[in-house]
This record gives sequence, C-alpha cells and structure tokens, in this order.
Amino acid sequence: MDSGAFDYNQLWCTSSLRGINIVELKVEFGKSGYHSGEVGGIIPETFRIIRSLLDRVDSSATGRAADEFQVEIPQWAKDEAQFMANLSGATMHSKYNYHEGCVPMDADNLAEMYLNNTWRANLSITGAAGLPDTSIAGNVVRAATSVKLSLRLPPSAKPADTEAKL
Repeated sequence: MDSGAFDYNQLWCTSSLRGINIVELKVEFGKSGYHSGEVGGIIPETFRIIRSLLDRVDSSATGRAADEFQVEIPQWAKDEAQFMANLSGATMHSKYNYHEGCVPMDADNLAEMYLNNTWRANLSITGAAGLPDTSIAGNVVRAATSVKLSLRLPPSAKPADTEAKL
C-alpha cells in the first residue's frame, strides 16, 4: 500500500487510495539527429511534439490533468478536505521545501489543495531520454525523445480505463 500520514503526531486513517498509470511516451521523427541550422523549420523538434501531446493530458497553463481523467468527488471527501484545511492551515504545503517566491497550487484554497492531492488526477514527468546533458548539448534536432509519465488517479478511477485514454 502506498499511503502516507499528514504528520507523525497522531494516528491517521487512510480514507482513500489513489491509483496510478505509468507509461513511456516516445516520439521519433528523423532517423538520426540533424544540425538545427540545416533542418530547423523542416524537421519538427521531437520535444515540441511531446509538449503538444502532454497538453492533451495535463494543462501546462493550470497544472490540472484533463477532465477525462477526473471523477466526481463525493461530498464526504469535500467535507474531509475542509476539515483537513482547517486542521492543518498552511502546514499542508509549508512542510515541504520549496524556493522563496514559489507558490504551491491552490495555496489560497487549502480545501482545494487537499482535493488536488487526494481526489484529482495529477501528472508527473518522472524521467526523460534522448536529451543530452546541457553541458554537452549541441545545436541538434534530435531523432527521438522519450518521457516517463506517472499519472496519479482519483480513488474511484479505473486504471485500465485511464490507461486506454493515455
């Protein structure tokens, strides 16, 4: 079971468990890498294609997974979210280290933040291939790019259904 506790000061009970889909998305175009000055505007950049495909799953503007991966949130879960928001306050996000000036998603609405974390689908990119380290990267349109996607699912979503949509 992949579960957690809000803190270690008391005993917690898990009210829902989220599912997950893990897939690799690979885009190939050229049969080899080409100099960007030679093929720019002719051969599409594979990372751009991946960005476009990812926007179908997760909005780059909002950070929210597409509606087809979401479920109707039950009232008891909304009540629980409000309870947890009142109980935790900003500790819900401030317990994690992040840089000054960065603002977590829905920091102004902690109940929504809680639902984001427990009842809404969320996409993470957990790996990438085909991208050279920046210290050695040249002016090359690469032949292929791959990313590993981890889509956390709402508790009542069926992983087989969401995987088919991916």
